Amino acid sequence: MKLGILFSGQGAQKAGMGLDLYQNIPAYQATVDQASSILGYDLQEVANDDAKIKQTAYAQPAILTMSNAIINALGDALPTPVAGLGLSLGEYSALSASGALDFDQAVAIIKDRGMYMQTVGDANPGKMVAVMGDNQKLVADVLTTLQADGKHVYPANYNTFAQLVIGGVPRDVDVAMTALSEAGIQRMVELPVSGAFHTPLLTDAATQLTERLSGETFRDMQYPVYSNTTGKQFTKEMLFNTLTKQIISPTYFAQAMQNMLDLGVDTFLEVGPSDTLIKFAKKIAPKDVKRYAITDLESFNAVKEMLVAEGENV
Repeated sequence: MKLGILFSGQGAQKAGMGLDLYQNIPAYQATVDQASSILGYDLQEVANDDAKIKQTAYAQPAILTMSNAIINALGDALPTPVAGLGLSLGEYSALSASGALDFDQAVAIIKDRGMYMQTVGDANPGKMVAVMGDNQKLVADVLTTLQADGKHVYPANYNTFAQLVIGGVPRDVDVAMTALSEAGIQRMVELPVSGAFHTPLLTDAATQLTERLSGETFRDMQYPVYSNTTGKQFTKEMLFNTLTKQIISPTYFAQAMQNMLDLGVDTFLEVGPSDTLIKFAKKIAPKDVKRYAITDLESFNAVKEMLVAEGENV
């Protein structure tokens, strides 16, 4: 097995996430309690609160903690991955799991990052829309034309090679949707977010994060982790510059996943509250690449059993 681990991004959160894992797996519970002591509130209690978990400031630490708690709970059953990849926020989960960031350090950073993005997003409301279709150059060209006309709408997430999320000022995104329809785009889906993440609308948050990360120390990774911002492997030397640009730069998840496949990954495992990235993998990876997700106790037990059996057959 050549394993690639995928770490859920913001938007994966849901009320009650991780509760059955917290109640039944001591190693999982210990990780969540560790995060709670850093955050200054009961994280599992927040994760159970439908109103709070929808907020960026709470969702980001909750998702990062759940992902790392699953990794910790798997313990020796988990083989050393060929590579890791997280979507946006999930990069911090991936970097923590790989050893580039200490877990306590990652939680403290994400606590602040979530607050920066919440505050700036509230002050600069945005809209994001998933545009379906494999002609992503057409979408980018339409947005470039609109930008030249003073519109604030941008490519934000290259999730698959047939799904590009755009974001910006709500009225300008509406203009873009009309222009894209006229250009032949047939399917677009508005996303349930309040901010235009990975666009220049979050510049103030990026500025705050740059200052926040300036005193942080990064470590060598135990295995490669791919960056959404560049599509390439992180290096310790590039971590600061890449992470500070990440909030306002498009994510190239599809390209990063393709690079993992080129590295030989034949099995993907997503850890976090949802299986969204596994669904992306279905659109990107060949059919013979295996895909699993751990989102709750049932899936945890099934995947752990599979990993143990796989390890015994090596």
